[in-house]
Amino acid sequence: MTDPQDQKVQRRLAAVFAADVVGFSVLMGQDEEGTLAAIKSLRREVIEPKVGAHHGRVVKTTGDGILVEFSSPIEAVRCAVEVQQALAARTSQALQLRIGINLGDIILDEDGDIYGDGVNVAARLEQIAEPGAIWVSGKVYEEVRDKLSYTFADRGEQTVKNIARPVRVYSLLGEKRQHGSPGEKPSKPSIAVLPFANADDNPGQRYFSDGFTEDIIVELSRFRQLAVVSGSTSFRFRNADVRSLGKTLGVLFILEGGVRQRGRQIRISCQLLDALSGEHIWTERFDRDEQEIFEVQDQLVQVIVGTLVGRVQAAGAERARSKPPANLAAYECVLRGNALPMGDRQAEAEARRWYRKAIRLDPGYGRAYAKLAHYLQLEWFRDVNAPDALLKRAFEMAQKADALAPNDPVCVNILGWIYLQRREFALAEQYYQRALDLNPNDPEQIAYTGVLKTFLGESDQALAWFERARLLDPFFDPSWYWPLQGVAHFIAHRFEPAISALSHSPTMPMWVKAYLAAAHALVGRSEQSREFAALVIREAPTFSASGFANKEPYRREEDSEILIRGLRSAGFPG
Repeated sequence: MTDPQDQKVQRRLAAVFAADVVGFSVLMGQDEEGTLAAIKSLRREVIEPKVGAHHGRVVKTTGDGILVEFSSPIEAVRCAVEVQQALAARTSQALQLRIGINLGDIILDEDGDIYGDGVNVAARLEQIAEPGAIWVSGKVYEEVRDKLSYTFADRGEQTVKNIARPVRVYSLLGEKRQHGSPGEKPSKPSIAVLPFANADDNPGQRYFSDGFTEDIIVELSRFRQLAVVSGSTSFRFRNADVRSLGKTLGVLFILEGGVRQRGRQIRISCQLLDALSGEHIWTERFDRDEQEIFEVQDQLVQVIVGTLVGRVQAAGAERARSKPPANLAAYECVLRGNALPMGDRQAEAEARRWYRKAIRLDPGYGRAYAKLAHYLQLEWFRDVNAPDALLKRAFEMAQKADALAPNDPVCVNILGWIYLQRREFALAEQYYQRALDLNPNDPEQIAYTGVLKTFLGESDQALAWFERARLLDPFFDPSWYWPLQGVAHFIAHRFEPAISALSHSPTMPMWVKAYLAAAHALVGRSEQSREFAALVIREAPTFSASGFANKEPYRREEDSEILIRGLRSAGFPG
């Protein structure tokens, strides 16, 4: 015999959309009536019409949140995108939403409310999403990935509150690049530069061909008329098929080539390919003396920009270029240093030796000074007892680099970073903007702006800049990308998202472990906090809470204070 209560329980598969207003409590504290009016307007004018247009049902609303049910995950994602786009366009108020979407089994009660893990996961995703973002579960992603023209970033498996198993999570990045219909010219030509092959088949010489490739990418990124895939992404697809790569990266053109050295002679071959058909647009071979390699770089950039954009823009390529080194030997030393892994103390010491050698060979080579300055600053940062004289040496070296190469974004950015370390915030902002102006299409420079905003205390803006870098290049993923987003969450007191992002660090340097120890302590996970603290002490026995926090260049005192509180809660002295 069936229990009468069971007859009231209905189950069904549904896409659940959960959203809430970012910083609701703060907004209410500032203006209760205005905030409530703005939220009601948002629901009435944006959310409810969009939900209706996509065949959804508003289940319930709270003071700052809304729960919606859709029969289709595709419609749920489309609705979320349109809501965020409409909200971004509403300049009259500053509300931001976080949205989480899950596909799962739900329980429907007789009053129309919904329950179950299908609902709980959506709510948890919304809680850990960045402001203005849309996070979806792996189930939703699998349903929509080939049916909607959006790109997603894999955020890995997340452990969320009251859910037994980790949840695979993806964040929506934006619309995929479209190739356009046949015969239709895209508004901005897009190109990926594949790593130039080391034609000598000598693994020990690959640093040269890779460095040559990176410089071509940097120079192409100067042109606002081009969309250029970042170097970190290009190197990930070193041996990819051109046609499949065009589809994967959403680019129209591919540049590939090779470098061969024979004594003082260098042969550079290259070809520009149509990424859709694989056909050659042009091919070229350069046989040059080693001192002419920088002229070849300029010529390549001019030909590419001239072919894809127009001769007028190409004419400015040489004038915009940073001053090259006086000889190839100094250039090779810098490339050797760049090829060594950052984070490995022995490798970093060797890199510093290469940069110093480059300076001896060419005292006028700005980038060599900049790279050495960066490594000296790292040495100062890692040692909580390091004298400020070391940072001063790094600063003087970075100033010299900028004086020698004021059009080199690497030199400008490193000087901006050291200004930030010196807490000269206005100058840091000025130099970060200069570096971005020099390479406006470089995802790395865009993400560096996110780093700056983090330490200025503007966490939501920081996250928007990080996301913008991934919008430009969905595969952009340097080792510092996720942990620095974690820091942005940390200073906003969003400790669960901070732990999630910090845990994505592929190299786990000491500073990441310190933040993880602090974040776990602040959410009451003492065991995990102690584990990370032990790892930090093993690596840096003299580590102290105040010593570390004093090296973090926060503009706002409260950001340093929350870090110190977390570190002390984790058991660190000082």
